[in-house]
Amino acid sequence: MDTPLDRLRNALPPEAIDTSPEGTFRASLDNLRLSRCPEAVLRPADEEGVAAILAVANDCGIPLTTRGAGSATTGATTPAAGGWVLDLSGWTQLAVREETMSAFVQPGVTVKALDDAAAQAGLAYPPDPGSARHATLGGTIACNAGGLRGAKYGVTRDYVMGLEGFLPTGEFVRWGGNLRKFACGYNIRDLWIGSEGTLGIITGAILRLIPRPAVRRTTLLAYADERAALDAAAAVRKRRVIPSILEFLDRETVGATLRLWQRVAPDKLAAFPTKWTGQTPALLLVETDGEPAHADTEMAAVLEAAGAHATHRHAARTEEEAETLWTVRRGCSQAMFELGDTKLNEDVVLPLDAQIPFFEIVDRLRRETGLPMPTFGHAADGNFHVHIMYDAGNPAHRDKARDGIRRLMEQVVALDGAISGEHGIGLAKTPFMHLQHGTAELGLMKRLKETFDPNNVLNPAKLLEPFEIWNFPRTKVRLPWDH
Repeated sequence: MDTPLDRLRNALPPEAIDTSPEGTFRASLDNLRLSRCPEAVLRPADEEGVAAILAVANDCGIPLTTRGAGSATTGATTPAAGGWVLDLSGWTQLAVREETMSAFVQPGVTVKALDDAAAQAGLAYPPDPGSARHATLGGTIACNAGGLRGAKYGVTRDYVMGLEGFLPTGEFVRWGGNLRKFACGYNIRDLWIGSEGTLGIITGAILRLIPRPAVRRTTLLAYADERAALDAAAAVRKRRVIPSILEFLDRETVGATLRLWQRVAPDKLAAFPTKWTGQTPALLLVETDGEPAHADTEMAAVLEAAGAHATHRHAARTEEEAETLWTVRRGCSQAMFELGDTKLNEDVVLPLDAQIPFFEIVDRLRRETGLPMPTFGHAADGNFHVHIMYDAGNPAHRDKARDGIRRLMEQVVALDGAISGEHGIGLAKTPFMHLQHGTAELGLMKRLKETFDPNNVLNPAKLLEPFEIWNFPRTKVRLPWDH
């Protein structure tokens, strides 16, 4: 009898099916670096190919995990149950529509590619995750990515006007359209956004664009400690100023980032405008944007509110200087490995008035576990990236990291926060979903999954099934965004 792959070979061209060890390994992991090799990687050329794949997967009960670049940090694109990987990274059609200030994109288009194309028409796509050069729009829609400019401009959900693609059972569907208003039945479009590929396969999206800001102003502010930096960020918010970016970096993050650049790219560090002596500072990186007079006025207000207790300030004089500052910020995630070979990376969100209590909790956990916990993130919207760094080969370190992350998540929820703001749940955060949601809420989510995907073929073993990532070794591999 024909195997499921034999059936696919009758429906797809040979180049669409990759069973090579190299190909399946590349598709076996994302930025979480937990490897689970699929049986095959499928790269259909068109929607008919996607439909054929879903038909066989449903008929034979084959798990199917959709992926783009694989820059997800939580294991959302790891084929945890094996089966097949549907690779849509080659789907890169892009069309900017100036008159409607929108764009049609296929899921393999990167965030940066869309924003660059929009810039040619004087438009912009504001969501700006740190991995914008690599992250695909299919993936950022699937996890509702946010990024540096979330407080002023919103997150991915705020820019999705329409989606098209396939239900897990193989039917083609469209949700919404190139319309600024849409009130026609249940809002399945928004249900797909952030569902991490468990409720449908996105093959196209219509995204809203905005007029591109005329200028951007960037300033770095240094502080003696985290409390001073967070007090300064609070002072900015009290002035009712919403800068386009207000990034916070704690002292462990700054120290690790400077060490990384000194080791791998000292020329970049040499271009860094500030040299500190003595204690490494905590930082705020601020951007204002708009028409020149508006951007300057807002930056002046930020500096008046936040600059009083700064030990140093540096205003970027050119776009090149500003880009140097942001390049260092975007390298923070990789810099964490200067402090340990493995990390538990959580992107928690706090109410704006709970940031200082939260950092007191992080400090206490750092002291009690003895593990580094570098933390950075978006002070304007309360979304912080906490990294518990440890040596995976040390059982005592693993136990301390596991205990530390559990206690951290408990405290985040106790402060009325959320266990994820932009990375999603994937595999890594499944043990904490019961902290965020009650029995009735989780039960409804499970019933929704069963309704959309009765055969449980689409990205199974994610979101709702607890998986303790700290019990599994990570694969040491160099990924495209690694420094």
